[in-house]
Parts: sequence; C-alpha cells; structure tokens
Amino acid sequence: MIYLLPLLSVILGYGVALILKPSNKKSLKLLLAFSGSFLLSLTVMHLLPEVYESSMQGHEGHDHGHEHTHNNIVGIYIMAGIVFQIILEYFSKGAEHGHVHASSHDHDHEHSNAMPWLLFLSLCIHALLEGMPVSHHNDLAWGIAVHHFPIAIILTAFFINSGLNKSAIFLFMMVFAAMTPLGTLASGQLHVIGDYYTEISAIVVGILFHISSTIIFESSEGHKFNLAKLLVIILGVIMAYFL
Repeated sequence: MIYLLPLLSVILGYGVALILKPSNKKSLKLLLAFSGSFLLSLTVMHLLPEVYESSMQGHEGHDHGHEHTHNNIVGIYIMAGIVFQIILEYFSKGAEHGHVHASSHDHDHEHSNAMPWLLFLSLCIHALLEGMPVSHHNDLAWGIAVHHFPIAIILTAFFINSGLNKSAIFLFMMVFAAMTPLGTLASGQLHVIGDYYTEISAIVVGILFHISSTIIFESSEGHKFNLAKLLVIILGVIMAYFL
C-alpha cells in the first residue's frame, strides 16, 4: 500500500486532467490548500518528532551537552533540506507546489514538443527524496499521495497547454509517479541509505516544510484566506492528527 498510494495518486491526477480537463481554479486551490495543510501537519506531528527521537536513540548515554549539539546538527540538515528545495524550484519553476506557468522562453518554444528536462529532473529528485522516509513512516504515504494528486492535475494541464506531445506527457507523468515508490524501496533495501536514515529524513522534513507552507500561502490570492480555505486547512490538520 505504501508503494501504491503515491503511484496511483499521480496516475489518477493525470487521468483526471486528461479526461475531465478541470478548469475550476478555485476548486484546485482548495484541494492544494488541503494537501499543503495535511502534508505539513503529518510532517510536524509525526515525521519531525520521529527524526529527533531516532537521533536521541542513536546517541543514548551521552550527556546533555552532546545531545544539544546533535539536535543542532539535525536542525542543520532540516535547513539544508529547505535550501535544497529552493534550489530545485529554481529549475522546476515551483511545479512541486502547483505554481507552474509558461515563461517568455516557454512561449517561444510552444508546440515544439521539447521535453522540459530541467523540470523533469528536479521533480524526479524531489519525489525520490520524499519517498525515502515512507519506508519507516508509512502514514507519510498518505500525505505524499494527497500532495501529488492536485500537482499531477496541474502539471498535466500545463504540459497539454504548452504543446508537449501526448507521448512525452505520458512518459513524464509515469516516471514521476514511480519516483516516490522507488525512493521508498531504495530506503528499505539499501543499507547505505538506511545507515543515514535520520539525516536523510531531516533533509526531507526541510523539503516538506518548504513545499507545504508554500502551498498553503500560494493557494490564496494576495495571501488572504477566505472561509472555505480556512476550513479545508483545518480539516487537513484534523485528518493528519487522527491518521
């Protein structure tokens, strides 16, 4: 199930965009706001405490000073994750949080059927890293699935409007869908990744912090929240708490 959820959410989002062609931006923004709130709450309530707990378990018997120093190191990894995500977004144009738009360069190449390789690689790296903590923290699969569903809809619609051919869109979305399960599989099977699970998870916490908080704020025009968005954000928090 932890492998299927993120995979199916992208495939479902791709299918929805391809068949239904949703054009209601308000509904998509509400869905994005919910996904951002749900993902952020899962990160704060579940993944973040687990990262610090595993950090302490790995350093049992050390005095308070050493524990404090190691907590600072975990914090550094979290901040590194935030910075790394900002770097990825420089190349992906913010596609991870549904903020994709065609630049003037894109318009010049519209209908050229050119594969946006930087966007592709950035999203794949992002999705691969997201999947790594799922092997130890299964509930996170739900958060990533909810996060990827509206992103897949927006990405597919963006590629169609940009004139990318259907074969390239299909390939792009299927590889993107496979990245998170691949990250989960690699984390569970490769000892090299397992040995650095705490550090990798801390980096992913930073990535998810940045992604989810950006989604919440960008889902509303001018950073003003109306009642509907406030309610879906609260719903996301409540659902994450009971998961």
